[in-house]
Amino acid sequence: MRLDRAGWPFIGGALLLALASAVAVGWGLALPLAALAAFFAFFFRDPQRTSPEDGNLVLSPADGRVLVAGPATDAAPPGEWQQISIFLSPMDVHVNRIPASGRVTRVTYTPGRFLPAYRPEAASANERSEVWIDHAGQTIVARQIVGILARRVVCRVQSGAEVRAGDRFGIMKFGSRMDVFLPINATIKVDVGQMVRGGETVIAVLE
Repeated sequence: MRLDRAGWPFIGGALLLALASAVAVGWGLALPLAALAAFFAFFFRDPQRTSPEDGNLVLSPADGRVLVAGPATDAAPPGEWQQISIFLSPMDVHVNRIPASGRVTRVTYTPGRFLPAYRPEAASANERSEVWIDHAGQTIVARQIVGILARRVVCRVQSGAEVRAGDRFGIMKFGSRMDVFLPINATIKVDVGQMVRGGETVIAVLE
């Protein structure tokens, strides 16, 4: 299983502590630390996904449960948008993927609070980053929002990059939310409460 590189400090640190504890104290303390390393490996897993090829599809940028699927909330960027929000539990894959093919026109980072990611106000109050993508003249915005357990958002794409739907572009650490803002004429294909898979589930179709 492939692991995201952001996880190696956590996994390696836990394993080193487990080894040191086994030598100095015994396996009674080492086993919980080894279990922690296993959890980190599980959390930072990065499974291979096969993305649909149709260029007009918008794919889920993350695994999780759909919180919002419809008109955008007050936390949306200026203008008219539709919105799909996905909540990631600590058990979900946290590697994030590009939702739509095109050219990245803007990448922003905003420091903030660490409210529970499922709360509506988290979208405007929490630490977050935004990736703006131009798809044949249409704009799609993917917003990474960290939550109460997550303390860092990792975004590895830069402005000017040509991207394809399903490409990996970052990760959020330990429990978070993804918002996708779509043109008003996009057709949403998911419902609130639905479970989605990053890079595979079609969440909308662009005109």
